[in-house]
Amino acid sequence: MITEVLKIEDVSEFFSDLFQEGANAHPDDDFNDYINYETKEATYTLQEATLRNRLMNKSFEICEDANVDIYNLMMELHLKKSGLDHLIPLPSQGYPGEN
Repeated sequence: MITEVLKIEDVSEFFSDLFQEGANAHPDDDFNDYINYETKEATYTLQEATLRNRLMNKSFEICEDANVDIYNLMMELHLKKSGLDHLIPLPSQGYPGEN
């Protein structure tokens, strides 16, 4: 897991790390609230959740400064990593009927 987010490439790496962990992450969610579906236990320790929350907060700042939509960035990465980009248009490609 990346431990510091300083630029937009780091944000993408952080999101990739979350995907590799199997987290169905959303930028607005607190990592303290993540529960393992099978075990019903907390997915992250307090220390792990605190790190991820700090990285996400910094990711919001970096995306805002770079004029990048954090939600589209995360969704695009998720679609590519899961292979769903072959079925669902990527945000960067626009959507059918969009001007």
